[in-house]
Amino acid sequence: MHPPVRLVAIDMDGTLLTNLGRSVSPRNVRALQAAQQAGIVVAIATGRRTAFATPLLESSGLRADTPLITSNGAVTRTLGGRPIDRCQLPSPVARGLCGLLRPFGALVFTFDRPGGRELIVEDMDMANARINLWVEANRDAIEEIKPLELALSDGEDPIQGMVAGGVESMRRAEHAFRSSPWASLCECVKTEYPARDLSILDLLPSGVSKGWALQRLAAHLGVERKATMAIGDNWNDVDMLEWAGQSVVMGNAAAELRTMAKMRGWKQAPPNDEDGVAVVLETAVARLSAAKASR
Repeated sequence: MHPPVRLVAIDMDGTLLTNLGRSVSPRNVRALQAAQQAGIVVAIATGRRTAFATPLLESSGLRADTPLITSNGAVTRTLGGRPIDRCQLPSPVARGLCGLLRPFGALVFTFDRPGGRELIVEDMDMANARINLWVEANRDAIEEIKPLELALSDGEDPIQGMVAGGVESMRRAEHAFRSSPWASLCECVKTEYPARDLSILDLLPSGVSKGWALQRLAAHLGVERKATMAIGDNWNDVDMLEWAGQSVVMGNAAAELRTMAKMRGWKQAPPNDEDGVAVVLETAVARLSAAKASR
């Protein structure tokens, strides 16, 4: 029997956010606030960079001290901006990845420069062709530099890289990465959206993942693993789902991931458009309240 949840890490896209509105539903907002009021630490864990995530959480009512794990685990700070943890991708590794992955899709590197040019792309036209919605949403933070290696000096390391393209193209890119010497020097995390023929490979500092960040956050807060929950819907959530003592996969997750969840004993929530996060949090709050009442 698992203890009541004390820390819950929640993915954003496909999990906390709705598909069409790209917002937090009213029921999810109420559940987030109720969880915090009950004493559960709510952490948001996303592949988005901090500045791309926080505007979508403004209506959630989450407190300023809410932990925000961004860039797939590379940066953790509070919603109010207080630094907690950060890890960077060495520039020599980033330059090597350019040569390896350039033929497969649109390359982007992210720097932790709040308020500055955080995103460096090599070919804006290619980026627009593959991830136009992302480009439009981030346009003010993007700088185009050719070749991309010029932005990757030894003076400032990025926090992550990304290559995006069609699903089959990114599967070939992932195979090329796994077969290369760079595979031992950094992490490669996949996110797939088959209905849009879009796949993203996030390139992270060695050892870094949402799971790595969640483990460090739990230690920082003094929360035991068994009392930690993770909720997600995609492949970049797997590490935190594997680490957490209590794991929940969304009903809208890919069939392969839902099959994995069944094999590993993870629970399944309703889809994101049916307030799956709220359903899970309401149960967690009820369990915690019952545990407190029985003391």
